[in-house]
Amino acid sequence: MNEGTTLAIVEDDPEIRALLGGFLEGEGFSVVRLDGGAALDRRLAQGPPPDLIVLDWMLPGEDGLSICRRLRAAGGPPVVMLTAKDEDIDRVLGLEMGADDYVSKPFNPRVLLARIRAVLRRAGGQGGGQAGGPAAPEPAPERLRVADLVIDPAARAVLAGGEGEEPREVPLTSAEFDLLLCFVTRPQRVLSRDQLLDWTRGRVADVYDRTIDVQVSRLRRRLDEGGSAASALIKTVRNAGYILAAPVRPA
Repeated sequence: MNEGTTLAIVEDDPEIRALLGGFLEGEGFSVVRLDGGAALDRRLAQGPPPDLIVLDWMLPGEDGLSICRRLRAAGGPPVVMLTAKDEDIDRVLGLEMGADDYVSKPFNPRVLLARIRAVLRRAGGQGGGQAGGPAAPEPAPERLRVADLVIDPAARAVLAGGEGEEPREVPLTSAEFDLLLCFVTRPQRVLSRDQLLDWTRGRVADVYDRTIDVQVSRLRRRLDEGGSAASALIKTVRNAGYILAAPVRPA
């Protein structure tokens, strides 16, 4: 079921690289093994990018955070960060740099597999398989409008612009788009952090619901940067979660 899905493992430890690559190949993925940022850049220059990158944080030379930031700025593939760092501030930093998920060493390969499949599902890729939690909600089949935003679930695209204005694309990561889709398909309802974790990351997520706060902050910032006023409509509800405080209609 994962046939045709390519994963890149960027890891400087040859033993971890070999063991993890063999495990993922056994699950039906095509795996590219790379030892650092330079090797990844060469691979990306050669042809179609992988569907997902498993990226070690502590790489020699350019570290994983810097690579992740570059990938995100260039609109690169989803990233699952693999690292020995496990402090809350490190998780937040990894997410801020654009990682779609975060797995701490030592790790259970089955947990990493579930995270990979969940991220691929969110990105619209292969590898749905048997993930460790419920899938994100089915996207609405039609384009939706809230304030000055138009959301196209099928194309996974977001456009900003008022009536009569030239629409501008708002670039979002797969995780940010899924979070926005949660809000626009459930407008004017308070959504708890646990619900948002279930719908965007599945129950493979750690019991660390403040990652949703980071994601909401990032989503608001992306909308602001895209010139949309809709970021102010995603409101924090004290001790409860978040709400999209505006109606949504077909675009």
